[in-house]
Amino acid sequence: MNSNGKITFDEADLHYLKLLSKQYPNIAAASTEIINLQAILNLPKGTEHFISDVHGEHESFSHVLRNASGVIKRKIDDVFGNSLRESEKKSLATIIYYPEQKLEYILKEEKDIEDWYKITLYRLIQICKVVSSKYTRSKVRKALPKDFGYIIEELIHEDSDVANKQHYYNNIIETIIKLDRSNAFIISISKLIQRLAIDRLHVIGDIYDRGPGADIILDTLMDYHSLDIQWGNHDIVWMGAAAGSEACICNAIRFSARYANLHIIEESYGINLLPLATFAMEYYDDDPCTNFMPKSIAAKELPEKESRLIAMMHKAITIIQFKLEGQIIKRHPEYDMDSRLLLDKIDYERGTICLNQREYALNDRHFPTIDPANPYELTVEEKKLIDKLKSSFISSIKLQEHARFLFSKGSMYTVYNSNLLFHGCIPMDEGGNFKKIKIGGRAYSGKIFFDEAEILVRSGYFNNCVSEEKQDGMDFAWYLWCGPDSPLFGKKKMATFERYFIDDEETHIEEKNQYFYLKDDEEICNRILREFGLNPDNSHIINGHVPVKVRKGESPIKANGKLLDIDGGFSRAYQPETGIAGYTLIYNSYGLILASHEPFESTIKAIEEEKDILSTNVILEQVFVRKTVGDTDIGAELRNQIKDLTMLLTAYRNGLIKEQE
Repeated sequence: MNSNGKITFDEADLHYLKLLSKQYPNIAAASTEIINLQAILNLPKGTEHFISDVHGEHESFSHVLRNASGVIKRKIDDVFGNSLRESEKKSLATIIYYPEQKLEYILKEEKDIEDWYKITLYRLIQICKVVSSKYTRSKVRKALPKDFGYIIEELIHEDSDVANKQHYYNNIIETIIKLDRSNAFIISISKLIQRLAIDRLHVIGDIYDRGPGADIILDTLMDYHSLDIQWGNHDIVWMGAAAGSEACICNAIRFSARYANLHIIEESYGINLLPLATFAMEYYDDDPCTNFMPKSIAAKELPEKESRLIAMMHKAITIIQFKLEGQIIKRHPEYDMDSRLLLDKIDYERGTICLNQREYALNDRHFPTIDPANPYELTVEEKKLIDKLKSSFISSIKLQEHARFLFSKGSMYTVYNSNLLFHGCIPMDEGGNFKKIKIGGRAYSGKIFFDEAEILVRSGYFNNCVSEEKQDGMDFAWYLWCGPDSPLFGKKKMATFERYFIDDEETHIEEKNQYFYLKDDEEICNRILREFGLNPDNSHIINGHVPVKVRKGESPIKANGKLLDIDGGFSRAYQPETGIAGYTLIYNSYGLILASHEPFESTIKAIEEEKDILSTNVILEQVFVRKTVGDTDIGAELRNQIKDLTMLLTAYRNGLIKEQE
């Protein structure tokens, strides 16, 4: 504003406003947009859904996504209350979750299908009205299916109770049934309800490994309307493998063999494992490979011959892994991982190993490919094998699609609506200080370390030329998988060798980072939140990685509710320890709701017997005044847009920019 009281703009402001005027060419257009944005600020905040550590359990994951951790069931209760029996509510919920599959059963069993269609269509429209009510018509319109977009928009925005609209409303329903479009309409509106029930999905790491369907989960996520992903260590090892990291490739194959999930590599990603099978049979055919037999429910159903072959492949790739990891450790003394150089600590004649000045007997002494004089060197055959595997991983179209998606939607951490999301931990020392960790000769800690780590991992994947920078990035992806100060791993060591070859369970202990002992301290959590630019008074930390052992009395709620640990054992492998089948978190306009889930039996039972996942909900925080879009990060962006448009209006009215028709 100048001395005459007029608002003035500098050259940069005017240049920007002229660009903005192309989108809003006159006072009327700019004013209308300001009114629209101001109205959006007062809409209820969209519902966020948090999920973590799904570990390939695609059926459980799909169901939790479809039922939105109970959000849809609660909407049915809100709308119909006591006017429907519980059995009717269950049937309606199942239709919404699995419309195509459930309709097949209904058509076989229902005697008066026309009446059933009429009742079901009315009920679905009522639910759709409720879940769409917190969005603008424009946003709902963009989510509408093409085939029924206009019809659904009419039905959910018209009041069927108004006399002059009732006939119109009823006639639409009757025409849908008469034209035999009921099934298609039910499928479309059910999927729309699923879509509108959740505004944003947060996946807090570990999509891969243990369970059989990580690829199916990623295909599902690639079609999801709005999400972010925080990388877990099991994700980063597959991303490193896609980049061409040989050590990461070995770890990905080893874990898949361990849980009898080699189909994800061979069938889903089209990677040929025949060279590994041939190699394994040549060197380990006479080896029982007892400690390498696959461990999973699915493995118990495998023929003995197939289990034996997997065990041989498992051992073969594990030995190659140890060699390649040793090479990385020697390349990077800054990783401070010399204690994990174990192959040169073995007495191959006596079958023992010296660890921490103690000698342990090995339970397996068969190492046909290790040269005791140079234990970390690959044999000629191993080198040829790993070259073939590397070429296959890099050339897999689907694996590369999934890796690029994880890089596109994922990150080391996310700050969203006053919540800090990360998978594992913030590396800390005993005093609660952020640990300094070396990257490329420089030491970083806290938020800056996370930022630098992400840059390095991205360079390892996206740098197309063979270079030191690309190799460093790929090596660091492996470090994030198992390094002593990795925030994705969070333990001093990964005791892979000890678990396979030493019976003494004391050697299997993996000491956690101090973060896991300090995270119940509210002041520590406040310190972390401030480090990432958040106000501790209204913010939370949400992470996973270490399963909460509910069976032993552990709680997912830490530091007086400041931190929420939502890994409750989605993976079947963890459920005997945790006692439940995972946590999810819902953050809606009324507050935070933590849901703990019982094990999911199967999709078939969910459809045929209408068995939903049994969940227990705990209200963590409840606000007295309902939160609006204006209270969110999107609200802050909208206010900035309003500010810019207000400046444009001023420029129009002062004649600094000419209006256009």
